[in-house]
Amino acid sequence: MTLAATELAFRAASVALLLMLAASLLHDFRKVLAARLGAAFALGAAAHAASYSVDVTSRIPLWHAPLIALSTGGIVVFWLFTRALFDDEFRLRWWHGLIWALVTAFSFAGCVWIAPSGHVRFSVTVVNLIVLGFIALSIGQTIASWPTDLVERRRRVRVFIVCAIALYGGLNAVLQIAVAGHHVGAVAETINAGVLACTVAAIVYAMMRVDGADLFPAAAEPAPPIAFSPPAAEDAADQKLVDAVMRLMADERIYRQENITIGALAGRLKIPEYRLRRLINQRLGYRNFNVFLNNHRIEEAKAALADPTQAEVPVITIAMDAGFQSLGPFNRAFKAVTGVTPTEYRRLKADAV
Repeated sequence: MTLAATELAFRAASVALLLMLAASLLHDFRKVLAARLGAAFALGAAAHAASYSVDVTSRIPLWHAPLIALSTGGIVVFWLFTRALFDDEFRLRWWHGLIWALVTAFSFAGCVWIAPSGHVRFSVTVVNLIVLGFIALSIGQTIASWPTDLVERRRRVRVFIVCAIALYGGLNAVLQIAVAGHHVGAVAETINAGVLACTVAAIVYAMMRVDGADLFPAAAEPAPPIAFSPPAAEDAADQKLVDAVMRLMADERIYRQENITIGALAGRLKIPEYRLRRLINQRLGYRNFNVFLNNHRIEEAKAALADPTQAEVPVITIAMDAGFQSLGPFNRAFKAVTGVTPTEYRRLKADAV
Protein backbone atom coordinates (compact mmCIF):
# COMPACT_ATOMS: atom_id res chain seq x y z
CA MET A 1 0.00 0.00 0.00
CA THR A 2 1.38 3.43 -0.93
CA LEU A 3 1.83 6.23 1.60
CA ALA A 4 -1.00 8.17 -0.02
CA ALA A 5 -3.37 5.22 0.27
CA THR A 6 -2.34 4.61 3.89
CA GLU A 7 -2.91 8.25 4.78
CA LEU A 8 -6.32 8.16 3.09
CA ALA A 9 -7.26 5.02 5.04
CA PHE A 10 -6.29 6.64 8.34
CA ARG A 11 -8.29 9.76 7.50
CA ALA A 12 -11.32 7.72 6.46
CA ALA A 13 -11.16 5.69 9.69
CA SER A 14 -11.00 8.86 11.79
CA VAL A 15 -13.93 10.46 9.97
CA ALA A 16 -16.03 7.29 10.26
CA LEU A 17 -15.39 6.93 14.00
CA LEU A 18 -16.11 10.60 14.65
CA LEU A 19 -19.35 10.54 12.66
CA MET A 20 -20.39 7.41 14.57
CA LEU A 21 -19.63 9.12 17.88
CA ALA A 22 -21.60 12.24 16.91
CA ALA A 23 -24.59 10.16 15.80
CA SER A 24 -24.50 8.11 19.01
CA LEU A 25 -24.40 11.21 21.23
CA LEU A 26 -27.26 12.88 19.39
CA HIS A 27 -29.35 9.71 19.36
CA ASP A 28 -28.97 8.90 23.07
CA PHE A 29 -28.52 12.33 24.69
CA ARG A 30 -29.79 14.93 22.23
CA LYS A 31 -31.50 16.89 25.05
CA VAL A 32 -28.26 17.22 27.03
CA LEU A 33 -26.10 20.26 26.26
CA ALA A 34 -22.79 18.49 26.90
CA ALA A 35 -23.74 15.69 24.49
CA ARG A 36 -24.78 18.16 21.78
CA LEU A 37 -21.51 20.04 22.17
CA GLY A 38 -19.64 16.73 22.11
CA ALA A 39 -21.37 15.83 18.85
CA ALA A 40 -20.56 19.27 17.40
CA PHE A 41 -16.91 18.85 18.40
CA ALA A 42 -16.84 15.38 16.81
CA LEU A 43 -18.12 16.88 13.56
CA GLY A 44 -15.48 19.62 13.72
CA ALA A 45 -12.83 16.96 14.37
CA ALA A 46 -14.12 15.02 11.35
CA ALA A 47 -13.60 18.17 9.26
CA HIS A 48 -10.07 18.34 10.69
CA ALA A 49 -9.39 14.71 9.79
CA ALA A 50 -10.59 15.30 6.23
CA SER A 51 -8.70 18.52 5.58
CA TYR A 52 -5.70 18.88 7.92
CA SER A 53 -2.24 19.05 6.45
CA VAL A 54 1.05 19.79 8.17
CA ASP A 55 2.28 21.10 4.83
CA VAL A 56 0.89 24.60 4.20
CA THR A 57 3.44 25.81 1.68
CA SER A 58 1.10 25.65 -1.30
CA ARG A 59 -2.22 27.31 -2.05
CA ILE A 60 -5.05 25.60 -0.17
CA PRO A 61 -7.80 24.15 -2.40
CA LEU A 62 -10.88 26.34 -2.15
CA TRP A 63 -13.12 23.45 -1.10
CA HIS A 64 -10.78 22.79 1.84
CA ALA A 65 -11.30 26.29 3.26
CA PRO A 66 -14.75 25.65 4.87
CA LEU A 67 -13.52 22.37 6.37
CA ILE A 68 -10.39 24.01 7.78
CA ALA A 69 -12.48 26.87 9.18
CA LEU A 70 -14.89 24.42 10.87
CA SER A 71 -11.91 22.47 12.16
CA THR A 72 -10.42 25.59 13.74
CA GLY A 73 -13.77 26.62 15.20
CA GLY A 74 -13.96 23.14 16.69
CA ILE A 75 -11.39 24.11 19.30
CA VAL A 76 -13.88 26.66 20.68
CA VAL A 77 -16.51 23.91 20.76
CA PHE A 78 -14.00 21.68 22.57
CA TRP A 79 -13.56 24.35 25.24
CA LEU A 80 -17.34 24.66 25.64
CA PHE A 81 -17.66 20.86 25.68
CA THR A 82 -15.20 20.53 28.56
CA ARG A 83 -17.11 23.18 30.48
CA ALA A 84 -20.49 21.55 29.91
CA LEU A 85 -19.23 18.00 30.49
CA PHE A 86 -17.81 18.76 33.92
CA ASP A 87 -20.24 21.46 35.06
CA ASP A 88 -23.85 20.28 34.95
CA GLU A 89 -25.06 23.87 35.50
CA PHE A 90 -23.20 25.34 32.51
CA ARG A 91 -25.37 27.16 29.97
CA LEU A 92 -24.47 28.57 26.57
CA ARG A 93 -24.48 32.36 26.17
CA TRP A 94 -24.76 34.44 23.01
CA TRP A 95 -21.11 35.49 23.23
CA HIS A 96 -19.97 31.86 23.07
CA GLY A 97 -21.44 31.71 19.57
CA LEU A 98 -19.80 35.02 18.71
CA ILE A 99 -16.37 33.71 19.74
CA TRP A 100 -16.88 30.59 17.61
CA ALA A 101 -17.96 32.70 14.63
CA LEU A 102 -14.96 35.03 14.91
CA VAL A 103 -12.45 32.18 15.15
CA THR A 104 -14.07 30.32 12.26
CA ALA A 105 -14.24 33.47 10.12
CA PHE A 106 -10.58 34.32 10.74
CA SER A 107 -9.52 30.79 9.81
CA PHE A 108 -11.57 30.98 6.60
CA ALA A 109 -10.06 34.37 5.75
CA GLY A 110 -6.61 32.93 6.36
CA CYS A 111 -7.28 30.17 3.83
CA VAL A 112 -8.78 32.28 1.04
CA TRP A 113 -7.09 35.64 1.51
CA ILE A 114 -4.29 36.05 4.09
CA ALA A 115 -2.15 32.98 3.22
CA PRO A 116 -2.58 33.26 -0.59
CA SER A 117 -1.50 36.91 -0.41
CA GLY A 118 1.94 35.84 0.79
CA HIS A 119 1.40 35.82 4.55
CA VAL A 120 1.39 32.07 5.12
CA ARG A 121 3.48 32.13 8.30
CA PHE A 122 1.38 34.92 9.83
CA SER A 123 -1.89 33.12 9.10
CA VAL A 124 -0.67 29.74 10.33
CA THR A 125 0.90 31.20 13.47
CA VAL A 126 -2.15 33.23 14.53
CA VAL A 127 -4.58 30.36 13.92
CA ASN A 128 -2.47 27.90 15.87
CA LEU A 129 -1.87 30.34 18.72
CA ILE A 130 -5.66 30.60 18.99
CA VAL A 131 -5.85 26.81 19.11
CA LEU A 132 -3.20 26.65 21.83
CA GLY A 133 -5.03 29.34 23.80
CA PHE A 134 -8.31 27.40 23.85
CA ILE A 135 -6.49 24.19 24.69
CA ALA A 136 -4.97 25.99 27.68
CA LEU A 137 -8.43 27.24 28.71
CA SER A 138 -9.81 23.70 28.47
CA ILE A 139 -7.01 22.26 30.58
CA GLY A 140 -7.43 25.04 33.14
CA GLN A 141 -11.18 24.41 33.30
CA THR A 142 -10.59 20.69 33.82
CA ILE A 143 -8.10 21.29 36.63
CA ALA A 144 -10.35 23.88 38.31
CA SER A 145 -13.45 21.69 38.27
CA TRP A 146 -11.68 18.42 39.13
CA PRO A 147 -11.96 18.68 42.96
CA THR A 148 -15.73 19.25 42.92
CA ASP A 149 -16.63 16.43 40.51
CA LEU A 150 -18.32 13.65 42.50
CA VAL A 151 -18.89 11.15 39.66
CA GLU A 152 -15.92 8.81 40.02
CA ARG A 153 -16.02 7.21 36.58
CA ARG A 154 -16.41 10.60 34.94
CA ARG A 155 -13.41 11.87 36.91
CA ARG A 156 -11.27 9.11 35.43
CA VAL A 157 -12.33 9.41 31.81
CA ARG A 158 -12.34 13.22 31.73
CA VAL A 159 -8.59 13.44 32.24
CA PHE A 160 -7.94 10.97 29.45
CA ILE A 161 -10.26 12.73 26.98
CA VAL A 162 -8.94 16.22 27.67
CA CYS A 163 -5.29 15.18 27.80
CA ALA A 164 -5.48 13.11 24.60
CA ILE A 165 -7.14 15.89 22.62
CA ALA A 166 -4.95 18.59 24.15
CA LEU A 167 -1.77 16.61 23.50
CA TYR A 168 -2.61 15.87 19.88
CA GLY A 169 -3.97 19.36 19.19
CA GLY A 170 -1.15 21.10 21.03
CA LEU A 171 1.61 19.15 19.28
CA ASN A 172 -0.02 19.75 15.89
CA ALA A 173 -0.33 23.46 16.56
CA VAL A 174 3.33 23.74 17.61
CA LEU A 175 4.40 21.63 14.63
CA GLN A 176 2.50 23.77 12.13
CA ILE A 177 3.98 26.96 13.58
CA ALA A 178 7.48 25.47 13.40
CA VAL A 179 7.30 24.22 9.81
CA ALA A 180 5.06 26.89 8.26
CA GLY A 181 6.33 27.59 4.77
CA HIS A 182 8.47 24.43 4.60
CA HIS A 183 7.67 21.18 2.83
CA VAL A 184 7.45 18.23 5.23
CA GLY A 185 6.75 15.32 2.90
CA ALA A 186 4.31 12.43 2.62
CA VAL A 187 5.80 10.44 5.51
CA ALA A 188 5.01 13.16 8.04
CA GLU A 189 1.46 13.53 6.70
CA THR A 190 0.88 9.77 6.96
CA ILE A 191 2.26 9.60 10.50
CA ASN A 192 0.05 12.50 11.55
CA ALA A 193 -3.03 10.84 10.04
CA GLY A 194 -2.16 7.59 11.83
CA VAL A 195 -1.70 9.32 15.19
CA LEU A 196 -5.06 11.08 14.74
CA ALA A 197 -6.80 7.78 13.93
CA CYS A 198 -5.31 6.13 17.04
CA THR A 199 -6.26 9.11 19.22
CA VAL A 200 -9.84 9.11 17.95
CA ALA A 201 -10.15 5.34 18.40
CA ALA A 202 -8.85 5.57 21.99
CA ILE A 203 -11.28 8.38 22.90
CA VAL A 204 -14.26 6.57 21.36
CA TYR A 205 -13.28 3.39 23.21
CA ALA A 206 -12.91 5.25 26.52
CA MET A 207 -16.31 6.91 26.15
CA MET A 208 -17.98 3.63 25.25
CA ARG A 209 -16.64 2.02 28.43
CA VAL A 210 -18.31 4.64 30.63
CA ASP A 211 -22.03 4.59 31.35
CA GLY A 212 -23.65 7.50 29.54
CA ALA A 213 -25.51 8.42 32.73
CA ASP A 214 -22.15 9.03 34.42
CA LEU A 215 -20.93 11.35 31.68
CA PHE A 216 -24.20 13.16 31.08
CA PRO A 217 -27.10 13.93 33.42
CA ALA A 218 -30.24 12.30 32.05
CA ALA A 219 -31.95 15.68 31.70
CA ALA A 220 -32.11 19.10 33.26
CA GLU A 221 -33.50 17.71 36.49
CA PRO A 222 -33.85 19.85 39.61
CA ALA A 223 -31.18 19.37 42.24
CA PRO A 224 -32.03 16.61 44.70
CA PRO A 225 -33.66 17.70 47.93
CA ILE A 226 -31.62 17.82 51.10
CA ALA A 227 -33.99 15.48 52.91
CA PHE A 228 -33.82 11.93 51.61
CA SER A 229 -34.91 8.39 52.41
CA PRO A 230 -32.01 5.91 52.33
CA PRO A 231 -32.59 2.45 50.88
CA ALA A 232 -33.47 -0.22 53.40
CA ALA A 233 -30.44 -2.30 52.46
CA GLU A 234 -27.99 0.59 52.77
CA ASP A 235 -24.77 -0.31 54.50
CA ALA A 236 -24.83 0.68 58.18
CA ALA A 237 -21.34 2.19 58.16
CA ASP A 238 -22.15 4.34 55.14
CA GLN A 239 -25.41 5.41 56.77
CA LYS A 240 -23.53 6.55 59.88
CA LEU A 241 -21.23 8.65 57.71
CA VAL A 242 -24.14 10.13 55.78
CA ASP A 243 -25.79 11.05 59.08
CA ALA A 244 -22.54 12.66 60.22
CA VAL A 245 -22.34 14.70 57.01
CA MET A 246 -25.92 15.91 57.40
CA ARG A 247 -25.27 16.86 61.05
CA LEU A 248 -22.28 18.96 59.98
CA MET A 249 -24.52 20.69 57.47
CA ALA A 250 -27.56 21.16 59.72
CA ASP A 251 -25.96 21.79 63.12
CA GLU A 252 -22.56 23.31 62.42
CA ARG A 253 -23.52 24.80 59.05
CA ILE A 254 -20.08 23.99 57.73
CA TYR A 255 -21.21 25.12 54.27
CA ARG A 256 -20.86 28.70 55.54
CA GLN A 257 -17.08 28.38 55.73
CA GLU A 258 -15.21 30.26 53.03
CA ASN A 259 -13.65 28.03 50.36
CA ILE A 260 -14.75 24.82 52.07
CA THR A 261 -13.50 21.83 50.05
CA ILE A 262 -14.47 18.19 49.94
CA GLY A 263 -10.99 17.41 51.25
CA ALA A 264 -11.58 19.58 54.32
CA LEU A 265 -14.97 17.95 54.92
CA ALA A 266 -13.44 14.49 54.56
CA GLY A 267 -10.80 15.54 57.09
CA ARG A 268 -13.49 16.52 59.58
CA LEU A 269 -15.08 13.09 59.16
CA LYS A 270 -11.67 11.34 59.19
CA ILE A 271 -12.39 9.37 56.02
CA PRO A 272 -10.67 9.28 52.60
CA GLU A 273 -11.83 11.90 50.13
CA TYR A 274 -12.84 9.30 47.52
CA ARG A 275 -15.21 7.68 50.02
CA LEU A 276 -16.91 10.98 50.79
CA ARG A 277 -17.30 11.68 47.06
CA ARG A 278 -18.95 8.29 46.63
CA LEU A 279 -21.31 8.88 49.57
CA ILE A 280 -22.47 12.29 48.40
CA ASN A 281 -22.85 11.08 44.81
CA GLN A 282 -24.41 7.66 45.31
CA ARG A 283 -26.28 8.14 48.60
CA LEU A 284 -27.40 11.75 48.30
CA GLY A 285 -27.64 11.98 44.52
CA TYR A 286 -25.33 14.92 43.82
CA ARG A 287 -22.88 15.06 40.89
CA ASN A 288 -21.05 18.19 42.00
CA PHE A 289 -19.78 19.20 45.45
CA ASN A 290 -20.50 22.89 44.93
CA VAL A 291 -24.14 22.11 44.09
CA PHE A 292 -24.34 20.06 47.30
CA LEU A 293 -23.06 23.01 49.34
CA ASN A 294 -25.18 25.56 47.49
CA ASN A 295 -28.38 23.64 48.13
CA HIS A 296 -27.77 23.91 51.86
CA ARG A 297 -26.90 27.59 51.52
CA ILE A 298 -30.07 28.21 49.51
CA GLU A 299 -32.22 26.40 52.07
CA GLU A 300 -30.87 28.75 54.76
CA ALA A 301 -31.40 31.77 52.50
CA LYS A 302 -34.98 30.70 51.72
CA ALA A 303 -35.76 30.50 55.43
CA ALA A 304 -34.27 33.96 56.02
CA LEU A 305 -36.09 35.52 53.06
CA ALA A 306 -39.39 34.10 54.27
CA ASP A 307 -38.84 35.31 57.84
CA PRO A 308 -40.89 38.51 58.49
CA THR A 309 -38.41 39.58 61.19
CA GLN A 310 -35.66 39.77 58.51
CA ALA A 311 -37.74 41.69 55.96
CA GLU A 312 -35.37 44.66 56.11
CA VAL A 313 -32.16 42.64 55.90
CA PRO A 314 -30.52 43.19 52.48
CA VAL A 315 -30.43 40.19 50.15
CA ILE A 316 -26.64 40.44 49.87
CA THR A 317 -26.33 40.11 53.65
CA ILE A 318 -28.51 36.99 53.66
CA ALA A 319 -26.49 35.52 50.79
CA MET A 320 -23.13 36.11 52.47
CA ASP A 321 -24.39 34.86 55.83
CA ALA A 322 -25.36 31.62 54.09
CA GLY A 323 -21.86 31.19 52.63
CA PHE A 324 -22.01 32.81 49.18
CA GLN A 325 -19.12 35.10 48.35
CA SER A 326 -21.01 37.52 46.08
CA LEU A 327 -24.53 38.36 44.93
CA GLY A 328 -24.27 37.21 41.30
CA PRO A 329 -23.59 33.50 41.96
CA PHE A 330 -26.21 33.53 44.72
CA ASN A 331 -28.90 34.96 42.42
CA ARG A 332 -28.12 32.42 39.67
CA ALA A 333 -28.03 29.44 42.04
CA PHE A 334 -31.18 30.58 43.84
CA LYS A 335 -33.17 30.99 40.63
CA ALA A 336 -31.93 27.64 39.30
CA VAL A 337 -33.39 25.92 42.39
CA THR A 338 -36.56 27.96 43.02
CA GLY A 339 -37.37 29.38 39.59
CA VAL A 340 -37.53 32.95 40.92
CA THR A 341 -35.02 35.54 42.10
CA PRO A 342 -34.39 36.04 45.84
CA THR A 343 -36.28 39.36 45.76
CA GLU A 344 -39.28 37.77 44.03
CA TYR A 345 -39.20 34.86 46.51
CA ARG A 346 -39.28 37.29 49.45
CA ARG A 347 -42.19 39.20 47.93
CA LEU A 348 -44.16 36.00 47.27
CA LYS A 349 -43.67 34.84 50.84
CA ALA A 350 -44.69 38.26 52.20
CA ASP A 351 -47.86 38.28 50.04
CA ALA A 352 -48.75 34.79 51.27
CA VAL A 353 -48.80 35.88 54.94
